Amino acid sequence: MTQTTTIYRARRIRTMNPSNPVASHVAVRAGRIVGAGSLEELKTIGPFVLDDRFADKVLLPGFVEGHCHVSEGAFWRYVYCGYFDRSDPDGKIWEGLKSLDAVVARLRDRAGELGDRPAPILGWSFDPLYFGSERCTRADLDRASAIRPVGILHASGHIMNVNTPALQAAGLMREGIRHDGIPLGADGLPTGEMKGPEAVGLVSSHVGFDRNVMSTDEAAILAFSRLCVRSGVTTATDLAAPLPPEAVEILLRVTGRADFPTRIVPLRRFGTSTPAELIEAAVGLRSRATDQLRLGAVKIHVDGSIQGFSARLRQPGYHNGAPNGMWYTTPEHLEEALSLALRHDILVHLHTNGDEATELVLDKLELALRRHPSPDHRFTLQHCQLADTAQFRRMRRLGLCVNLFSNHLYYWGEQHYAQTVGPERARRMNACATALREGVPMAIHSDAPVTPLGPLFTAQCAMLRETPTGRVLGEHERIGREEALHAITLGAAFTLKLDGEIGSIEAGKKADFAVLEQDPMEPDGQRLSDIAVWGVVQGGRVLAAA
Repeated sequence: MTQTTTIYRARRIRTMNPSNPVASHVAVRAGRIVGAGSLEELKTIGPFVLDDRFADKVLLPGFVEGHCHVSEGAFWRYVYCGYFDRSDPDGKIWEGLKSLDAVVARLRDRAGELGDRPAPILGWSFDPLYFGSERCTRADLDRASAIRPVGILHASGHIMNVNTPALQAAGLMREGIRHDGIPLGADGLPTGEMKGPEAVGLVSSHVGFDRNVMSTDEAAILAFSRLCVRSGVTTATDLAAPLPPEAVEILLRVTGRADFPTRIVPLRRFGTSTPAELIEAAVGLRSRATDQLRLGAVKIHVDGSIQGFSARLRQPGYHNGAPNGMWYTTPEHLEEALSLALRHDILVHLHTNGDEATELVLDKLELALRRHPSPDHRFTLQHCQLADTAQFRRMRRLGLCVNLFSNHLYYWGEQHYAQTVGPERARRMNACATALREGVPMAIHSDAPVTPLGPLFTAQCAMLRETPTGRVLGEHERIGREEALHAITLGAAFTLKLDGEIGSIEAGKKADFAVLEQDPMEPDGQRLSDIAVWGVVQGGRVLAAA
C-alpha cells in the first residue's frame, strides 16, 4: 500500500540540524521525516500533498522534556498551594499564595467543601522558604482542620508537612522518636515536617498521597499529555516512576491509543529494592518498550533538595548554618547499582542537587567504569545544581551528561542568594556555560510539577538567569538562544539515547514538531516565554493545543 507524502509549508523551519539549519518545507510520510528544504527540492521525492496550514507558523523539533513527572496531571486534583500563579491542564490560572495564612485558608476552604465526608486533604507545591524563616508546623495545619488528616507536599517533592490528626493516624504523635527526617519541637513531639522519602512515606497514605496510585491514574496521564501539547512537548520523561506492574499495563494501553500525543520515557525509581532487583526489573521492562513508551532506564536519588536543606553540600555548607542534608542512597548501593547498570547496558539518571552528592557519584562511577568500561553509557546527572568547574571536567572524562535545573534560578534564585548557598555559589548554580565550555553534553529541564512544564521558559531561564526581582545570578553562565534551544531538543534527546530518532528535523527521524506562532531565533526583544504554542505534530499526527 502506497503511503501518502505530505509536504508542510511553514513561515520558517528551524531544524536544529547544523548541516541544514533553516528550511521552508518539510515532507512527512508514515510518521517519519522524508526531508526538509525548499519546495523545489522536495518535489523530487515523488507524488505529494501540499499542506499550507502552517504557512504562518514556525516549526521547531518537538521539545524534549528530559526531567519531569507524569504525576503533574494527577496533582491538579489536590489543593494548589504554590507561591506563583500557575495554569492547570485545562488552562485555568490558579493564583499563587503569598503567605502561610493564605495557604492555610485555601486548605480550610477545601475542608469546608468536603463537609462531613471523612476524607483527608492534600496540598502541593508549597515552600515556606518564600516566607523567610517562618516554618510550617502541625499547629498551622491544624488551623485548616483539626479533625481530618491534612498534608502539604513541598514543591521539591522531598518534604511534607502534616497536621496533628495525620501524625496520630501514623502513630507518630508521641515522644521518643529518633529519625533524621522527623524534626522534634520543644515539647519532644514531631513538628509535622517530614523530610525525605522514608519519613514522607510514614504519613503519605494517611493524607491521600500514594505515588503508586497516581501512576495508575489514566485520567491524570491524559491530563499530563494535554499540558505537553500546550507546551510544544512531544517526548517527556517520567523521572523516578514507581512502575508497579499495573502501572506498566495502564501506560502501555494509554500511550498505545491512536490519539495519545506524547512519547513517554519513564525511569524506574530506586526505592526499597536492592541494586540487583532494580537492574533486573529494568532489563525486564526494556523488552516491553514501544515507540510511545520507552522502558528500561532507571533513576537513583542520591540526596534531597537545596531549598529544603536536605541536599548534601561540601564545605562551607549551607549559608545560613543549617546542618548538612540527607543521603538517599548509601555509597555501597550506589556503586553496586552503577556497576550492574554498566554490565547490563541500562541507562541511569542520578539526582544530585548538592556538590557533595555530585562528588560521590563521580567517585563511584569512576570505580564502576574500571570494572565495566563503556564508551557511550550517557549516565546523566539530574539537577547537579552546585557543580563546579573541576567537577564538570571529571564529568567529561567519565562520559557523563548533565541535565541542569535552569528554572530554579527564577523560582528560588533569591532564596539561594540570601539563605541556602549565598551569593558566590548562587551565581554558579546550574552552570550551563561552564558545562558547554568543558564539553559536557547538556540538557535543561522544568522537573514539573516542581516548576511548570514549559521548555521555552526553561530555555529563557538559561539565557537570562534572572530572578523575579530582576537580579542576574551569574551573567557569565548565560547561554545564547541557539544553545538554549538545543538543550530542549537535541541536548535532551541525547541524554535519553534518542538523538538518532528525535531532537532535530531531518530525513529519517520522527515527524515530531513544536508549532509556534513566532520565531524564537528572531532577536526582536521578545522573551521566549511570550511565544505562543499552537500545538505539536507528533509522529506525523497534527495536534492543536486548542
